[in-house]
Amino acid sequence: MDLSTAKAVVSGGASGLGLATAERVIAAGGQAALLDVNEEQGAASAERLGERTVFLRTDVTDESSVRAAVEAAADFMGGITLAVNCAGVATAGRTLGREGPWPAEQFERVIRINLLGSYIVTKESVALMVDNEPNADGERGVVVSTASIAAFEGQIGQAAYSASKGGVVGMMLPLAREFAQFGIRVNTIAPGIFKTPMMAGMPDEVQASLGQQVPFPPRLGEPDQYADAVAFVYGNSYVNGETIRVDGAIRMQPR
Repeated sequence: MDLSTAKAVVSGGASGLGLATAERVIAAGGQAALLDVNEEQGAASAERLGERTVFLRTDVTDESSVRAAVEAAADFMGGITLAVNCAGVATAGRTLGREGPWPAEQFERVIRINLLGSYIVTKESVALMVDNEPNADGERGVVVSTASIAAFEGQIGQAAYSASKGGVVGMMLPLAREFAQFGIRVNTIAPGIFKTPMMAGMPDEVQASLGQQVPFPPRLGEPDQYADAVAFVYGNSYVNGETIRVDGAIRMQPR
């Protein structure tokens, strides 16, 4: 698949990894629809990216909201060839904290946004991708979801986050196998510690300390490097049913 003709739906596209991905698509000559709950930031990002970009206010946990946004995105771009799931939260909490057991509602919220949201955006996007004309390799589209190294090395306090991202990794292969008949590939990227809006809220010394834990290069990952991975996956038709770690070789400690 050629990024210059990509028609990308990006959840969490108003900022961070999602915005970097949309920027890469637009820079290559493609089109992008930014799906996000942050209306102010989403509208500003779409305006900055230009006329080949549209912002659509979307709650990824709401099936009807996603369906309407995906259909509007397809109308704007003339179809969908790439769906990238970047919407997510990193809420943390010890299961048995000082104030007692962690509320199940908090656990459920993380699962709904990170895992269920990725599933809903995927299925609604693929439902439209199946109508695409296949390219010379028989491809009709690509899905890239965002997991995390926490799917494999979750730290204390990350039970909900790790479960949600482990679920993203776990559903990838069954979906890749199911969608193979349509010529649609499904892959996952598992980022390490990246410089995102969530990370930006931490003090500079904390960010620097986290970066120094990365074997090489000893720093936080740049959103552009996530976008690089998406571009690689999109362009290589033999990458399917795979999780790619982009983490500088870090392996997280228990805390």
